[in-house]
Amino acid sequence: MVQVFSRIRVALLAAGCAALLAGCAGSVAPEVKRLPERVELSGTFYRGDAHQSGPQVLASLLSQQGIVTTPGLLEKPLHLPGGEDKLQENIQNLAREYGMVVYPLDANLPALLTQVAAGYPVMVRFSEGAAFWAEPRYAILSGYDRNKQKVLLRAGMNRRELMSFSSFESALEKSGGWAILIQKPSQIPAAVDRGRWLKAADELAQAGQENEAAQARKALAAH
Repeated sequence: MVQVFSRIRVALLAAGCAALLAGCAGSVAPEVKRLPERVELSGTFYRGDAHQSGPQVLASLLSQQGIVTTPGLLEKPLHLPGGEDKLQENIQNLAREYGMVVYPLDANLPALLTQVAAGYPVMVRFSEGAAFWAEPRYAILSGYDRNKQKVLLRAGMNRRELMSFSSFESALEKSGGWAILIQKPSQIPAAVDRGRWLKAADELAQAGQENEAAQARKALAAH
């Protein structure tokens, strides 16, 4: 009789664990479930301290687009040190000066992972640290594992920083929910918002890159 009860208890525990795991798996958004199970993008990555993360990430993404640069070469045009309060704006302006389209993304997991699955690394700003001393950092979202519910970030000194879906979404939201693609004019994002792309092309033209802006409009028309 004792063995029977033990077996029943084990069976109930196993059923409870299975239900718990099923509940966790069910928490993934339907749009994410339709993506490939696991993606990890390769590419240039410059390591650096947290306070250097802006030029570090921008230099990494520009290098991946074939532009020869380093974080050190970007500090002066980004007005660092001293211009930290306008770093987000300066990053976008400088990317346009290099002829890149700066395409803003909705700061939710399905939108971001859709781009990663399409082969496009995403520049994100997230909050790191405890509530009383959290500070914004920039990173490259370059992969994910849907089953383990982890994202892969290239940030600071770490080329492979893993973070749970929920922690990443929370850290992103705490820092204002900012995420962008830095694209060549010919690289149309996945599930592109046509109005958003055209606005980004206009901003590129306003930065003096009229030929590149025309290329971006032409690429969208052919898409």
